[in-house]
Amino acid sequence: QVQLVESGGGSVQPGGSLRLSCTASERIFNYLTMGWYRQAPGSQLTLVATISSFGRITMEDSVKGRFTISRDSAKNTVNLQMNNLKLEDTAVYYCNLNVPDNSFWGQGTQVTVSS
Repeated sequence: QVQLVESGGGSVQPGGSLRLSCTASERIFNYLTMGWYRQAPGSQLTLVATISSFGRITMEDSVKGRFTISRDSAKNTVNLQMNNLKLEDTAVYYCNLNVPDNSFWGQGTQVTVSS
């Protein structure tokens, strides 16, 4: 069972930055996508950004130009650099790893943007 460990959440003011990291407990060579979803209070879980094993990036429109997703395959890690954070980015962010016939989730990390 693959485990995903997230780090980097916290509280910032609008316009601030945070960097989330997610490390898988083992190297997955045949993964489909790895990335981040988020769930704001009272809302559904939504995609933020994912990157495929081929490097294809999918990103939610509201974060384009502000967030960057990257991966370090040697470290089994995917990162989400979040700049110019807005109040509406407040949510619990979950790391996700999709492989054929299975999907793994991290425990979630809170990101709070408030003035």
